[in-house]
Amino acid sequence: MATKNKESDRLSISGNNTNWKKWGPYLAERQWGTVREDYSEYGHAWEFVDHEKARSNAYRWGEEGIAGFCDSKEILCLAPAFWNGKDSMLKERLFGLTNNQGNHGEDVKELYFHQVSTPTHSYCKYLYKYPHAAFPYDKLVEMNQRGRELPEYELLDTDCFKNNAYFDCYIEYAKADIDDILMKVTVVNRGSKAADIHILPHLWFRNFWKHNKRFSRPKVQSVSESCVKAKSVRNGTHFLYHENGAQLFCENETNNNRIYGVPNKVEYVKDGINDHVVSGKSSVNPKKSGSKMASWHKFRLKKGEEKIIKVRLSKNKLKNPWTEFDNVFDRRIKECEEFYGAVIKKDLPEAHQQIAKSAFSGLLWTKQFYYNDVFKWLFGGPGEEKPYRANARNFGWQHLTNRDIISMPDKWEYPWYAAWDLAFHMVSFVEIDPVFAKEQLLLVLKENYMHPNGQIPAYEWNFSDVNPPVHSWAVWNVYTKDKERKGQGDTDFLEKTFRKLLINFTWWVNQKDKHGTDLFEGGFLGLDNIGVFDRNHMPPGITRMQQADATSWMAMFTLNMFQMSLELAKTNPNYEEAASKFFRHFLNIAWAMHHIGQKEISLWDDTDNFYYDVVEMSSGVMSRMKVRSLVGIIPMFAVEVINKDFFENLKEFKNRAAAIVRTRPDLASLISRIEEENEDGNYLFSIMRGFRLEHLLKRLLDEDEFLSDYGIRSLSKYHKENPFVFEHHGQHRIEYEPGESRSNMFGGNSNWRGPIWMPLNYLIIQSLRKYYSFYGDTYLYEFPTGSGNKINLNEIANELTKRLIRLFERNSEGKFQYHADSPQKKYSKNEDFKDHHLFYEFFDGDNGNGLGASHQTGWTALIANLILEMENSETKPSSDDQLAANPSKKAYS
Repeated sequence: MATKNKESDRLSISGNNTNWKKWGPYLAERQWGTVREDYSEYGHAWEFVDHEKARSNAYRWGEEGIAGFCDSKEILCLAPAFWNGKDSMLKERLFGLTNNQGNHGEDVKELYFHQVSTPTHSYCKYLYKYPHAAFPYDKLVEMNQRGRELPEYELLDTDCFKNNAYFDCYIEYAKADIDDILMKVTVVNRGSKAADIHILPHLWFRNFWKHNKRFSRPKVQSVSESCVKAKSVRNGTHFLYHENGAQLFCENETNNNRIYGVPNKVEYVKDGINDHVVSGKSSVNPKKSGSKMASWHKFRLKKGEEKIIKVRLSKNKLKNPWTEFDNVFDRRIKECEEFYGAVIKKDLPEAHQQIAKSAFSGLLWTKQFYYNDVFKWLFGGPGEEKPYRANARNFGWQHLTNRDIISMPDKWEYPWYAAWDLAFHMVSFVEIDPVFAKEQLLLVLKENYMHPNGQIPAYEWNFSDVNPPVHSWAVWNVYTKDKERKGQGDTDFLEKTFRKLLINFTWWVNQKDKHGTDLFEGGFLGLDNIGVFDRNHMPPGITRMQQADATSWMAMFTLNMFQMSLELAKTNPNYEEAASKFFRHFLNIAWAMHHIGQKEISLWDDTDNFYYDVVEMSSGVMSRMKVRSLVGIIPMFAVEVINKDFFENLKEFKNRAAAIVRTRPDLASLISRIEEENEDGNYLFSIMRGFRLEHLLKRLLDEDEFLSDYGIRSLSKYHKENPFVFEHHGQHRIEYEPGESRSNMFGGNSNWRGPIWMPLNYLIIQSLRKYYSFYGDTYLYEFPTGSGNKINLNEIANELTKRLIRLFERNSEGKFQYHADSPQKKYSKNEDFKDHHLFYEFFDGDNGNGLGASHQTGWTALIANLILEMENSETKPSSDDQLAANPSKKAYS
């Protein structure tokens, strides 16, 4: 059972009229360059509103900021801005390159860290590092015009942080109450010389009135030199209090003159505060009124000096807003420590505790208000002119209307939800906020998200893209973890999700098994360039690809639904029929994987002892695509161990299952141990027989193939010296690339040909633990392959976990391993740099260097789960002593 503390108490009462999550860090870190804000003719989202236009453009669908806070409908927003007196614009938003500008696709070029947050956001802390020198916008664009064979040119490759000539800007929030938000901005000069800094806390309304005539423009009005009143028909009245500082006001309306060369509709437009501070223009309202304001604080800080700006946003008119200000922060910080002390084991190494806490905090900071109405985006709202779009993106998703707080992969690089990412997020979220985890999994299954045909929306660039069907896996994991914590399962949640997932399962069967053979297709399935060619668009002459990963994902989906059916059948016998359905589906998929076409080709290759995709040519010839990648490892994931007690009272299911096994023993023979229980009374359901698992593990645990010092690679290192070449309408080639891709496929930002990816590693480790729970110490395997060191499957899972954790630990040079080959390594011993964790999208398959999005918490937060779940391998024998002690054990080498 979870330990009670103040934060867990707040979580338990959040809802109805006591929602402590009403306010949070829900602003995107990038709204520009998104599909939602793209009103271009040809769908050029990155260019329609770019970083240069962003300060002048009033957004239609959301807002952005640095460490921004807002309410759950993003009506009113609060965020800081900074200026060093040298930049050409205020630092109101994070800068990065567009997909076309970056040599490896889009990439944020800033230094910032999501330091801590509680689940209710009662306390949050964020760090932004801002140079004294002019920010090198142009140089970053220019230098990244280099080719894909070179690494990205990063902010730390420039000289702007030389000699510590920068400011540390700490932004903290603490809640005195649900509608009483305290903000503290602390700026420290880390340089050796005095430097100027301007701090501008901003308060503004999202522009919800321009496209909805029901609402009048809200007003932010000065009440006194240190107080403003924000009033709106949408959320009533709020008061913002600030210490000192000049008040500046403008409207959150587009500067049409600057962007389009046409007259403005209002006098004081969105970039008015920027132009006044940076250029001295008379661009702010002297009447101290508008829909956007800032308090302007100017300082010259000596070496090591710091300044603190205090701001308070409250529903109440306060006589003295500062009396309890510091005490509230002290209490919330203490409560935050108590909360994480209850979640993360105190006997873990301190470094591991900090990794887990940072991962969970990043996950919480990456929640975002997401607003998208596809029908209005396509056709305009009432009384609006229809936008002209030559490319009517997402035309088939006109039902989709989203206006919710959603967990994002990365609020700058991916400020839009991705369904399969979200599933992994929730397996981490359940450790800190089970209610939110369940709400999110239900959210994307609602009728305003899920397509009427049953497809779950992928992501806004193309809601129709097909990603691995992992939603059911996430639901089952969240349900079981929550049940373990509470002592009883939330069957209402399980039943609601099960019913919607039935529709999604039917969509998969109807759309991705069009031949009715139980062999599934799905295109790239989230693994982008892992194939020798784009699996979404196969070359001419190939009529079909039987995908080992798509079919295995569906086998996993089937097992998840099977388990849910059994769980629900405990209290509702009607679900026994569903259990029988999914049991038969599972058997059919296992059969189909080994009997393709009239020649009954198998996805398993008995010579290579590996699973491969099979392509069918228009001539009828079938051929295995002999690429050793995660595609051939994914069949491991289709495994569940179910105790016989599950079946004791399910007589109808037992009779149906027995009939299937009796009448089709050929089907049953393909599945591991479904008729034979182990000594603990468990049955193993797996599409992999024991001998196939043995052979697969030999490759998986071979350091010359998949096993890296830092986890499992996405493509075998075998292909470094042995590229796979497919000659068909030209040459298609795949070779081992441990880091960023050198290919233009999928916009040049697709990297599945060697790097280490946390979510797939997590699934591998979880699968090994499941196999161990059935086999126990019966089988021992070499780890690594060829070493002679034989251990059980649970110990192998622990060893893989240790390698992944090693990414976040300091190496012999004192730097985090994920900075092994990055500009950050230069600062590994700098006291103000060295302790701040980043969570990269993926990692170099050779040296563990962090790559891709740098704040992917997101699915890289799964490292926290791995830390919490790892058992102490020293408590069990892990050598040949096991064989001596028990000769019945079998060792594979």
